[in-house]
Amino acid sequence: MFKKVNRIEHKRNKTGKPKKLNPWIPRIFNHQCYVTFLTGCYSCLWKFRQWEKTKVGFCCCTWKEQLFCPCLVISFVLSLMLLFLWIETSNEYFNFDWVTFLGTGYWFFWSIFILSLAGILTAYSSLLLLLGFLLLWEGIELYLHLCHKILILLVILACVILMFIICKFWKERWLVAGLSLQIFAPYVHLVSITVMVILFWPVAIYVARLEREVRMRRYRMTHSEKKRLKKCNVIARLRGLQVAVGLPFLLILLSLCLMPLGIYSPCIQEKENLGPKPTIFGHRGAPMLGPENTMMSFEKAVEHGVHGLETDIHLSYDRVPFLMHDFDLRRTTNIWEVQPESAFKNPAAFSWDFLSTLNAGKWFVKPELRPFYNMKPLSKADKERARNQSIPTLADLLTLAKKERKFVIFDLHGPPPKHPLRHTFVCQVVSVILASKIEQHLIFWLPTHDRQYVRSMAPGFQHVGRLVSIKTLAKNNISIINVDYKKLFPNGLRDYKAANIHINVYTVNEPWLFSLAWCSRINSVTTDNIGLLSQLNHPHFFMPHLCRRMATVDNGMESGEKTKHTNFYMFIWLLVDIISVLFIVAIFCFHWRRETKKEKLFETSSTLTDTQSRRENEEDLHIAMKPPARVVESPWTLAALYPALSKSGKEHQGRFNFAAPSKKLLPIKNAVTPLKPSKHGIQPPMPTTVFELTQAPSRQATSKATFQATLPTLKVDKPTMPSIEVPYP
Repeated sequence: MFKKVNRIEHKRNKTGKPKKLNPWIPRIFNHQCYVTFLTGCYSCLWKFRQWEKTKVGFCCCTWKEQLFCPCLVISFVLSLMLLFLWIETSNEYFNFDWVTFLGTGYWFFWSIFILSLAGILTAYSSLLLLLGFLLLWEGIELYLHLCHKILILLVILACVILMFIICKFWKERWLVAGLSLQIFAPYVHLVSITVMVILFWPVAIYVARLEREVRMRRYRMTHSEKKRLKKCNVIARLRGLQVAVGLPFLLILLSLCLMPLGIYSPCIQEKENLGPKPTIFGHRGAPMLGPENTMMSFEKAVEHGVHGLETDIHLSYDRVPFLMHDFDLRRTTNIWEVQPESAFKNPAAFSWDFLSTLNAGKWFVKPELRPFYNMKPLSKADKERARNQSIPTLADLLTLAKKERKFVIFDLHGPPPKHPLRHTFVCQVVSVILASKIEQHLIFWLPTHDRQYVRSMAPGFQHVGRLVSIKTLAKNNISIINVDYKKLFPNGLRDYKAANIHINVYTVNEPWLFSLAWCSRINSVTTDNIGLLSQLNHPHFFMPHLCRRMATVDNGMESGEKTKHTNFYMFIWLLVDIISVLFIVAIFCFHWRRETKKEKLFETSSTLTDTQSRRENEEDLHIAMKPPARVVESPWTLAALYPALSKSGKEHQGRFNFAAPSKKLLPIKNAVTPLKPSKHGIQPPMPTTVFELTQAPSRQATSKATFQATLPTLKVDKPTMPSIEVPYP
């Protein structure tokens, strides 16, 4: 005898000892806990129970739950759009915080708060979508808890409000998101195609299962004609599900495949055609390294090798030009401590004697008032230096620029009404610049007031224009423009480059935006992030490996060369699209063939089962129609020898097992004389007992008994005891 092997016996290691398993592993990591976790997170039902799985093609939830399924999808789409928009517009975080400060009077990183909020909303809605998908995969009916329903409605409301505010007051943010696609579109396209290929695996499984269900139901309809109308409705619903699942997926996939037709990225070019690195102007100095518009900030900018310095000029009431950006002194000075009632006054309303006493650096050291969230921590020496900063004059900045030979560009703010220099502030500023003895070509004159006077007094100044037509620039003899990057790129950058216009864009803080300006051959940028951008040696997201050697075109990136690069780029991404589509088709064919095999196996098993049952029915009917066989008894049986034996006993059920008679039998005395052996000395043979062949009841016997029960009972004398063969005397 072989000992049976216990299949649940623990595995043994090489030493022969049973391998011990941690008892908490099977208790926690099992399917029951997995389903409980899904239902607990989605429906707040943390007790396990046997869920009735929904059939393929039937609704996965009630009609009330169906109303919130589109709301869940809408919340996910809106939160994802908000998150994408806010991430791509990170270059504008400081401006957003500054505007909110002007409205609320309290400095806070509202941009980071909205970024975190958008991330939380997106994570929450995407998690609910994932849980719902996993529950559908398990075949469990969806039931979204009331708290989740309320939160989903709040997510939609918050996203709609924020999107409305952005569209109402910051329409330019959509332009920034469009510019980011010029850099990230190739990568977004590749990642999107990869995600679609991964998502197609469950989609193909579901569509193939629906098709198998349709065919199986059609096969069953041939055997149940009474339910044809009801089954046809189910089949129509299954076909509708196939269209609802497959059609949106195919449309999204088609749009992604055609995406390269509308993409042009300036960073896709040969390395030889890449222009020089844009020069850098320090926006108010280096505001991430020191308090803005202070001498510490400008000196830090000079230490990082900037090309020029940018600032803002106001004129005090006693005609002294000084450096200040805001139209009040609340944010960058200690006016609240010195003279709080004058905190909201225009800086030009104060005399220079009072302005020079204000501190312009203590606010920068306070963590809650730092202007940029990604600032590096200051050293102790820099903190002490920042605490002692004051408001500088224009003459102080010109002295530094003259010493370091740096360009100076500035915005000149006109004085308020009733100011002594209301109409002559330009003359005062020009006189201060000329008095500093700085080289005139180092001055980029940006103000549009009294240009003719400035040209006559300082012919060496380089006049800078705004975003106007090329004809207007040529008429005013201007060859330099200073424009907002959000307005430049959508408005014909190529035309300004063709006219040999020097372009300076502001304010560029993010590396991807600086890389876009570099690849677009922008001459200079104004930035707050001097420490990071000055260290870049090559543009980010530059893709020279996608380009091939082409014929050299005069003076860099002409239109014909761009067309060639674009065509080659289209060839690369279309090749990727073709490969991904082939991969998707292979996945679909694999699952389709798999479900087809299951369908054929079902049809084969159904056919065999029907054939076998038909044969058994025919055999049972044939046996039932045959007359019952009469039992012929041997003359040498006990029934013949004992005629007084009652025949009312039941037939025995097994070998050597006699059923008890229905009535109590009376003892029989001397009914028959027993046989005696002959006088010869030969012993008679032993009585041979003839037993009927018995075996376990079969299916045919059971069917025979069933059919005999339905037929009229035939009165046949049946032996109550097995026949015994008696030897002939």
